Amino acid sequence: MDWLNFRLSTRLLLSAELAEQLYSRIAEIDAVKNTFRLTHKLLPQTIERLTQFVIVTSTGASNRIEGNRLSDDEVAALYKSLRIRSFKTRDEQEVAGYLESLQLVFEHYQDISISESAILQLHKATLIYSEKDQRHRGLYKFGPNRVEAKDQGGNVLGVIFDPTPPHLTQKEMQELIAWYGWASAENFRHPLILIANFIFEYLAIHPFQDGNGRTSRLLTNLMLLQRGYAFTSLVSHEKLIEQRKADYYLALNKSQKSWKSKQEDVSFWLLFIFDIFYQQAEQAQHLLESDQFEYLLSGKQMAFWQWAKRQGEFSRKSAIEALGFAPRTVEEITKKLLEMKKLERLGQGRAIRYRVIG
Repeated sequence: MDWLNFRLSTRLLLSAELAEQLYSRIAEIDAVKNTFRLTHKLLPQTIERLTQFVIVTSTGASNRIEGNRLSDDEVAALYKSLRIRSFKTRDEQEVAGYLESLQLVFEHYQDISISESAILQLHKATLIYSEKDQRHRGLYKFGPNRVEAKDQGGNVLGVIFDPTPPHLTQKEMQELIAWYGWASAENFRHPLILIANFIFEYLAIHPFQDGNGRTSRLLTNLMLLQRGYAFTSLVSHEKLIEQRKADYYLALNKSQKSWKSKQEDVSFWLLFIFDIFYQQAEQAQHLLESDQFEYLLSGKQMAFWQWAKRQGEFSRKSAIEALGFAPRTVEEITKKLLEMKKLERLGQGRAIRYRVIG
């Protein structure tokens, strides 16, 4: 296959103006990527706490985009009881599958290939508890499937797109996966452009009877993590898309109008998804900045800080008595907060007290 002249490649012959916009964003996003790679400011406990939060918010958002009605609080409650494997409603069944699939992606992204079998397995895992999807989970579509916009009640707002017919689906998916493998190996374009192009084509093909949008967002997480964007598991791109759901559908609709034509124009989609990537990186950067320093604290340090803020001013003895921490632990946490300029020392000797700054 002449991948260089394949339509997935030729549509990435970007105008100078579009290329400048995208690469300006790339520079900003990659600056955050490199910061996360080099810094050791985030503690393991903090990363774990943020990742669990993202699993919940991403799952809720990704499913609500498709018409699911569960709130983040309801998703969080389901996450805590996943081991029970008993789900009352269709909404719960869909959310449970996404929760487990996203956790799998976050924990094992290095071991999951961008291959046909992996994508089929990811789709199957996402719909594993969904009773209505038993017939087709993990299998390509068997009938036409229009792309529809839905509201939060699951009502169809309109038809966005008519995708690839069933008899051509496997062929086009295999071509997409092979193109991505070639483009990645050859460094054909920046990784973010390759990911965006892959996801657009995947959504245009719409390979499954249902669950395409959810699987596309799992694949986005997977690809970003594989390309070194570690902050992906700390800030939810699904939540950002949910907040701009109308823009998401509009960008897809505008780009899909020229799909498979002689002059495909995917600029609308590229600009939208790069905006999402940028917002994700921007929020991740906030985690490393001083005004977000609470994300840098361990569990005990956080408990100490929250108590200290309520007191305003305190002594070492009062902290030990109130929190039940060992004297040495109180000393170490106090020292850290002093170094972070969140506390100031008052007095001398045994009369030393501490006051919260700001």
